[in-house]
Formats: sequence, structure tokens, C-alpha cells
Amino acid sequence: MIESIREKLLDGTRLDRVEGRWLLTEAPLLELGALAAEARFARFPQKVVTFVIDSNPNYTNVCITDCQFCAFYRKPGDPEAYTLTVEEVLAKIELAASRGATTVLLQGGHNPALTLDYYTTLVRETRRRFPQVTPHFFTASEIRTVAQVSGLGVGDVLDRLWDAGQRTLPGGGAEVLSERVRKRIEPKKGGPDTWLEVHREAHRRGFKSTATMMYGHVEDVDDLLEHLDAIRQLQDVFGGFTAFVPWSFKPGNTLLEKWIKHPKGPNMYLRMLAVSRLYLDNFPHVQASWFSEGKRTGQIALHFGADDWGGTLLEENVHKAADFVNTIGIEEIVTLIREAGFTPAQRTTEYEILKRY
Repeated sequence: MIESIREKLLDGTRLDRVEGRWLLTEAPLLELGALAAEARFARFPQKVVTFVIDSNPNYTNVCITDCQFCAFYRKPGDPEAYTLTVEEVLAKIELAASRGATTVLLQGGHNPALTLDYYTTLVRETRRRFPQVTPHFFTASEIRTVAQVSGLGVGDVLDRLWDAGQRTLPGGGAEVLSERVRKRIEPKKGGPDTWLEVHREAHRRGFKSTATMMYGHVEDVDDLLEHLDAIRQLQDVFGGFTAFVPWSFKPGNTLLEKWIKHPKGPNMYLRMLAVSRLYLDNFPHVQASWFSEGKRTGQIALHFGADDWGGTLLEENVHKAADFVNTIGIEEIVTLIREAGFTPAQRTTEYEILKRY
């Protein structure tokens, strides 16, 4: 079947669910990787792999949503719960900027004590004080929480963030966009459209965002295909997604830990990455997650359809809460990309090249 799939790709014909299922379950891994690499070079002929200097701080760990996969959150009133002031968050952004960051991905829990003004002030002050930094703030579920607390619609909240100077959104909080999966691991978050609606309304207004997937817990193949279909269909409408970023679930210290006996390894990650490149024909970029999968797997991923290395993640706390820690510096990123046979290039949040190495 792989040759017939290759012919469809060469003809510019979109893959269907049957083909997607075969690729995810039966396709020989190395042949799949070679086909994904071919598709990647058809889109980006140059052997350039991009990365961004970024940080991923958190403004609060207070959350009322009780997701079973999350080790980071604390309920209101918990001794370990915290919420940073605007100035404390801006101090973190200042530190990231001083280390060369051009993107700050800011996220937190679903904290009902925070008003819309808190969020818009963070955006406005980041733009004013650190014009070189893109405020890549707030996942879809956080924006929904702000809307509920403020009594506004999702679109109204996005309008306020836009007026404050925000232009991009992170894709976190998607997990797997399947009704069955979301009811099982995050019932208070709602079904797939609670995530899709925010990105739909954001793209309608001109925001760019990423799409993510956290797999390796309770999903099956059809759930994964539902996710890929949903984001591919939304991309057809607005073209607002810049990249797709999949990663495997880390069960440490979570409620799901006792159910996940065999976490997904690098073979499944490489398969997911390659299928993403082939199935998501309208997504320009596919990101290799060195952070969640390991640096060597990240290098191999560059030969399985990925064209982007992700970021430096100068600060990261969510995976850390699950006892998973991985760090990297700019020099090491450059070295690893070169070792893999590619030319490293620093980019912005929206994939504009700033510097080649």
C-alpha cells in the first residue's frame, strides 16, 4: 500500500482514514519515515531545520478542572498553590529576554480568581517592555476559563487580547480531540469543540496558533485519526495553524499513572510524526519534540518528516512536575541539528528566519 500512498501524495491527493489507519498501525516504519522525509523535502527543499529561543513559565498552578493526566495543578486553597502577580510574571519574561528569548509561551491552570484585566495587562506590558518578545500566551482552555469568569464570549476575550497586542496562541490543551478520550481523562474540559472553537475564532480574527497532540494514554487509532481530521478540516478553512506538535504522555505523579504500564516509546513517536507529515497536507511545519522524546530521538525525527526542532525551553514546569526533566542550550541545539545532517536556523514564533548557523 505504501507505493499507492506515495502516488497519491505525488499527485497532490489527500489521504483518507483507511490509509491513515494503515500508516499508524501497519506501515513498515523505515519506509514510512522515508516517505515522510520525501514529503518534507517536497515542501522545504533546503536542508534547514529551525528552532526558537523560548521559555515556558507559568503564572499559576491553581486549577479547578482536575485533568487526570496533569501532575502540575493544585486545587484552590492547597498549600502548594500559587498565583504570580503581573510584576512577578514580567520578571520571568525579563529574565528570558535577557537570555535571548524571542518567544515566551505563558500558561497556567484554570484559575477562577483571575480577571480578564490580569491577562490583558500581561500581554500589553510584555509588548511595551519587551518588544523583541512575542507573547505566545494562554491555551484554549485558559481562554475559555477567562470567558466564563468575565461573562464574555470566547470571541470577545480574543478581541481584548488582540487589542492588547497578542497575535499568536499556543496549541496546548488539545490532548486527543476525541469525545471518548476527553470524557475519560478530562471530563470537565468538554469535548473536542471546546478546543477547536477557540482556535477557529482566533484564526477568524487573524491569530496564528499551533496544533498539538498528547498521545499514549487511553486513546486508540480511531481517536488519533479523529484528531488529525479535525485539525486538518479547520486548517482548510483559515490556514491559521503554523505547525503540528505531537508528544507522548508522561504518567509520573498523575492519576493515570497506575493505568499506564508501558508508556509509548520512540518507535511510536517517529510513526506519529511521519504520519502527521503525510496526513496533515495543509500544515507547513511539523515539530520534533526533543524535550519530551529525548535529544537523539529528536535528531532521528528530522529524518521522519519534521522540519523544526522546537525551542530552548529556558524554563519549564509542567513536565517537571511529572518527574520528567530535559534541558538544552543553543550551542547544543546547533550541534545536534548539524550532527543530523541539517543547517540550523533560529526563527520567530511565526517561522520567520532570524539567523542561520
